[in-house]
Amino acid sequence: MLIIVNGREEQIAQGSALAEYIRSKDLASGEFIYILNEMLIERERLENTILKERDRLEVLKFVGGG
Repeated sequence: MLIIVNGREEQIAQGSALAEYIRSKDLASGEFIYILNEMLIERERLENTILKERDRLEVLKFVGGG
């Protein structure tokens, strides 16, 4: 199944949960936020959010500065 992650196409298994995907890519730390199809996904919903064909996922990392 094809999804778009940060503008790049990726093949993943059908029926994959968002939590499963981000763990497989080592993106599960607290410094990331996840936007799926232009909607912010809360951490409590990661396990129950199933990715679908052509979903658009943006993974953003918080960066501190001063």
